[in-house]
Amino acid sequence: MLPALWESSSAMVKEWEEMASKTGSCEIEVWTYLRKLSADLISRAAFGSSYEEGKRIFELLIEQIQIAIPVFNAVYIPGWRFIPTKANRRIVEIDKECRTLLKGVIDKRKKAIKEGEKPKDDLLGLLLESKFQDNGHNNKKQIELSIEEVINESKLFYLAGQGTTSTLLVWTLIMLGKYQEWQARAREEILNTFGNRIPDFQGLNHLKTVNMIFQEVLRLYPPVLEISRTVTDDIRVGDVFLPGGVLVNLPIALIQQDEKLWGDDAKEFNPLRFSEGISKATKGNMSFFSFGWGPRICIGSNFAMIEAKMTLALILQRFSFELSPSYVHAPSTIGGLRPQFDAPIVFHQF
Repeated sequence: MLPALWESSSAMVKEWEEMASKTGSCEIEVWTYLRKLSADLISRAAFGSSYEEGKRIFELLIEQIQIAIPVFNAVYIPGWRFIPTKANRRIVEIDKECRTLLKGVIDKRKKAIKEGEKPKDDLLGLLLESKFQDNGHNNKKQIELSIEEVINESKLFYLAGQGTTSTLLVWTLIMLGKYQEWQARAREEILNTFGNRIPDFQGLNHLKTVNMIFQEVLRLYPPVLEISRTVTDDIRVGDVFLPGGVLVNLPIALIQQDEKLWGDDAKEFNPLRFSEGISKATKGNMSFFSFGWGPRICIGSNFAMIEAKMTLALILQRFSFELSPSYVHAPSTIGGLRPQFDAPIVFHQF
């Protein structure tokens, strides 16, 4: 999968180099590029296809999210989603078109496998090969996934993954554009590790400074602001009694900037707090959960981190950068934590 990450990231960085080639510098609105990059990478990981092949699916899913957000924020009226309003009709149309497109990709892959093509090492290939499951008695029971199940899993992978890395990268570039000393530290570590070579998996996993920076960005700007969990049975947490069936909302952003847990500088950008790992960065055992926690932790967290490290390494090997004077710091919570007025950054080519 690493070659695919490099291919997509290097294509974006090469385009930036061409933009800066005439004068050695250029201003780029990186949020647009990073969203396209994230979509391309998720598409490759899911179906081995390029961004262009999956572009329509992404457009539909983004539109569906934009329609759904006002519905989620409105006063709940039982049965409202069954009323054929303009928004509800469009949500149904989008779902139908998404499933048709995904089914086309799946059918094409299944046909290729039947004709003797080796299954590809991507999400779709793994899902189509998921035909057996250990039942706990050293026996295997056949449980071939239905087309409907494969579609649902693929759609979830798209929705969950398309915004995570782009959000992490855009806030990282914004922070490094503002805090030049940390940009210099990250570049020094990357050049000492790779020089001008293509980053490899082992090297990316040993980037301590870069990892500290990403953890601090995730703490301040988590891709998901809160997560919800339903209490299955009556339970007491400290002095609080929670009856079974209650929905509990965990405000990730608030907990990760709580001064009681993180110190007086909780709202400041300070990657050094992670110099000795997550456990010593905070006073709470579960105060850092940008990707969730426990058995339901985000299964794509490692993929997102490697993807982000590869992209940042390629950028820092080629550019120094700072925030554009036109940049306005205004995090928006619509559709995840994103820069409301985009992210213009001035790049200087080496």
